[in-house]
Amino acid sequence: MNKQGKKEKKRRRKKRYKEVSYDFLYSKCIYILFSLYVVIEELPSFHILPFLIINLIKNRFMFFSSYGKKSIRGFRHDKWQNITFTAKVEAQDLLRKPTVKWFKGKWMDLASKVGKHLQLKETFERQTKIYTFEMQIIKAKDNYAGNYRCEVTYKDKVDSCSFDLEVHGKNLALHRYILKCGEGQEDAGELDFSGLLKRREFKQEPEEPEVDVWELLKNANPNDYEKIAFQYGITDLRGMLKRLKRTRREEKKSAGINCLGKIITSSNNSNFVNLPFSHRYIFEHKGNERILFINNCSLTDDARYHVTAGDEKCSTELFVREPPVIVTKGLEDTNGYIGDRIELSVEVSEDDANVKWFKNGVELPLDSKSRYKVKIEGKKHTLIIEEATKADKATYSVMTTGGQSAGKLDVGLRPLKILHPLEDQTIRLGKELSLKCEISENVDGKWYKNGQLLQPSDRIKIYHKGRIHRLIINNSLVEDDGEYMFVPDAYNINIPCKVHIIDPPKIHLDGLGDNNTVTVVAGTKLRLEIPVSGEPPPKVMWSKGEKWIMDSASRIRGENYPDSSCLVIDSAEKDDSGPYRIMLKNEAGEDSAVINIKVVDIPDAPEAPNVTEIGEDWCIMTWEPPAYDGGSPLLGYYIERKKKQSSRWMRLNFDLIKETTFEPKKMIEGVAYEVRVFAVNAIGTSKPSMPSKPFVPLAVTSPPTCLAVDSVTDTTVTMKWRPPDQIGAAGLDGYVIEYCFEGTEQWIVANKDLTDKTKFTITDLPTGSKIFVRVKAVNAAGPSEPRMHPQPILVKEVIEPPKIRLPRHLKQTYIRRVGEAVNLVIPFHGRPRPKVSWKKNGTHVDKNQINIRNSENDSIIFIRKAERSHSGKYDMKVKVDNLVDKATIEIQIVDRPGPPQAVKIAEVWGENVALEWTPPKDDGNANITGYTIQKADKKSMEWYTVIEHYHRTAATITELVIGNEYFFRIFSENMCGLSEDATRTTESAVIKKSFVTIDLSCTEKHGQERDLNFSNNSTLSKTI
Repeated sequence: MNKQGKKEKKRRRKKRYKEVSYDFLYSKCIYILFSLYVVIEELPSFHILPFLIINLIKNRFMFFSSYGKKSIRGFRHDKWQNITFTAKVEAQDLLRKPTVKWFKGKWMDLASKVGKHLQLKETFERQTKIYTFEMQIIKAKDNYAGNYRCEVTYKDKVDSCSFDLEVHGKNLALHRYILKCGEGQEDAGELDFSGLLKRREFKQEPEEPEVDVWELLKNANPNDYEKIAFQYGITDLRGMLKRLKRTRREEKKSAGINCLGKIITSSNNSNFVNLPFSHRYIFEHKGNERILFINNCSLTDDARYHVTAGDEKCSTELFVREPPVIVTKGLEDTNGYIGDRIELSVEVSEDDANVKWFKNGVELPLDSKSRYKVKIEGKKHTLIIEEATKADKATYSVMTTGGQSAGKLDVGLRPLKILHPLEDQTIRLGKELSLKCEISENVDGKWYKNGQLLQPSDRIKIYHKGRIHRLIINNSLVEDDGEYMFVPDAYNINIPCKVHIIDPPKIHLDGLGDNNTVTVVAGTKLRLEIPVSGEPPPKVMWSKGEKWIMDSASRIRGENYPDSSCLVIDSAEKDDSGPYRIMLKNEAGEDSAVINIKVVDIPDAPEAPNVTEIGEDWCIMTWEPPAYDGGSPLLGYYIERKKKQSSRWMRLNFDLIKETTFEPKKMIEGVAYEVRVFAVNAIGTSKPSMPSKPFVPLAVTSPPTCLAVDSVTDTTVTMKWRPPDQIGAAGLDGYVIEYCFEGTEQWIVANKDLTDKTKFTITDLPTGSKIFVRVKAVNAAGPSEPRMHPQPILVKEVIEPPKIRLPRHLKQTYIRRVGEAVNLVIPFHGRPRPKVSWKKNGTHVDKNQINIRNSENDSIIFIRKAERSHSGKYDMKVKVDNLVDKATIEIQIVDRPGPPQAVKIAEVWGENVALEWTPPKDDGNANITGYTIQKADKKSMEWYTVIEHYHRTAATITELVIGNEYFFRIFSENMCGLSEDATRTTESAVIKKSFVTIDLSCTEKHGQERDLNFSNNSTLSKTI
């Protein structure tokens, strides 16, 4: 070949290099290599590779030069030699060290392969601020060849550079290319490789057994692909599939290769094999062209083919792929419902072909955790979607090696059917409300009541199981009444029902006494208010016996209110007593109760008493109870006596006597007396009975009284007593004390001489013995009846615990009016004599206001004139050594209340006036029982009572005279009566007439206007 031909060939070669587009910079290295092999297939591969690495590395660093300048070294090295790759990063503007990673292929991180044959190093020069990163391969092997990549990361920026490594035998010369990134000149990459085109002798290396990598990959586990690729120098597994698309050859077809050489060889892994002439390999010569035809092309023909012509040598690579898999039956548009199982099917031309599924262009994951499943039945591939949702609505497509197909899937709501609608319910108050509905779909929903969303709570429970929805409300209330509705999610439909809460009527008689009996005093007004309940409000009716009380204006009538009913009896009479029946009725049921009304009065007078026994200054009288007790149990009797010649009766007892026997005392012997009896019940005292027959008292003294043990020692017993209640005209000479031992009847006189004292000590008694003691009063008439101690006395020192015997009437609140006297006697006992102390409301009693007198057996509280300040809790404590007994007495001093506060006229309409007021500030220390309302005409200012015993603080006054002007006043009332003053309205209420407004306009002679207006008060005003 002459010089002119060589220059022309060199020029064409450079032109071909420049035709390589910079678009390769954005592609992956393996694709760029493939494209160059196809374009310049006539050139030797070892000429092309260094040039490609230089251009690729340099141009990529120019494009990603965001951090600074970087440099990298690429190698084409001999086998079993060490190789070092160096990357330098200029870090003058960097705050911290960048991160550098070395990769082989696209994703194999070489940091995990560091060991005996691979080492990574990094250094930093402080002066130049340059980081140096090195990757050293020790004793390179054939399988170390391939594509490598260095990636630099700093914060959110990334730069990378790829390069190829080829490992040849030891006889090949070592070529090093040192590249540094610059600013990117136009002639970047145009280097002279003429030195590489020199003819070299080729030494045939020992042949190694040929290994079919495709067969290894086909039979290997997919997890071992990367290992096999690294071992046999495959730079990009995924790129291999794409490389197959670049050739249009199919199996069992002929392949033709054009060349300009004389010799054709086939190479595999650098082992060259001469291609023999046969029926499969046919060579054709057309002028300067040499064509190789391969009949029945198979996968084994996938190899690199070399041709040599003189000193020239070129090669190309043939890729053979299987026939493409095409779609024979594509996807169809499908409609489905939410929750359904949806299947999308496609048929391909080959059995068990590799098919990829996409949703809106994104490949679907088909692993075990994915909700998408693929079923393969020969050529039929089915994508299964279990329980489809709204999100599954999309365009689905499949892709094979030779075709694709797409179809739309529309997932909508299944038409909803109401299998079991909600039913209207009527529920008793307090019962469980349960609403249940069933629909055809398993969807969530919401519950509403009267348009308001219901939220679950402790009382409201919402359940959803499958297609059944339930609403449960425990302990239903009146507020639960209304219209309920269930609305399924995503459906424009609602399931309504109505719930009606009912409550059977009930009469509340908790405030009544035993046997539902109400007592009223004759002549007074009874207003019996009975609380009632029920939903809807019940109808109330009253009856007495068989007669219904219907007239609302009669003396006995019923008044009904929303939550109560009142039985009113004006001026109760004796005949009004008897059972009254109240009956309630509504749609939930009915209830009734019987209330006994008892009208009470003072009892009749007892019959004349009889004197059955007479003493010196006493007598015993008896009598019969009155025939009529007034309708109230008798509380007792009062006894009076007088001398026969006198007209003044004297009461003998201040405390009521419950028995029908009484012993009058302290009468003068020899004087004639008469006695009479009064019966007392809760209403009052009866008229006196007829006086008894006259009698004259004559007798000896009565026995001593209040015989008690004063003290006991181991040998003595001290007794005390009180003088006889009745002493005869002969007077009292003294007392005789006698005792006897338990178990004997012999009485021993303890005192030889009479003693005039009421206390005596019996001595010389044996310790531990028990004795009985009695005392007799002696006068001129002789000894009286003995007073004997009821219990045997143990002769032994004993401490008796203190005990307060609180009277029954003091166990409740003791009520007295202001100004009345308070005299309370509280008995107690204890031995030795207890110490008594009093406290009022936790503080000591002021003895200047309250008189307290203590004796051995009782304590007396006396208040001459009670005041409200005397009210409170009085604590009594009796103490003997360390033994204590306590009692509490509550005293309430009541008075009339103060007047109401702030009485005002709330509204005036027609003949009616609405009044409002507030309770009195001072209730008199007692509950307010009612109010009395009075009215007065402004002209006369005479007050008339309108309403009495009114309980509320608002009232309406009706039937007022039109045209009058009224004032109103109100009295408060408690158990002591009406308040002394009344509170009057500050404004008056004018009962106006109806009115008409007329406007008349006229012009007088002087041109002035005249307006006539009828105002609201029906008076005519004239304005000129």
